[in-house]
Amino acid sequence: MLSNIGIPGLIIVLVLALIIFGPSKLPEIGRAFGTTLKEFKKSTRELVSDEQPEEKKKNCYKNE
Repeated sequence: MLSNIGIPGLIIVLVLALIIFGPSKLPEIGRAFGTTLKEFKKSTRELVSDEQPEEKKKNCYKNE
């Protein structure tokens, strides 16, 4: 979906965000978005790492 935007569309979105939120709020919004994305990636990694030992145990029992 985002691949259809292109460079001109991305520039328009950034200009609209600058107009709506103003230059003082954009760094705060970007920081909050980055923190949220980092926490999401961390929790996703934790979920995947929790599931992997269980899968290994299941595969171990199947091979016997």
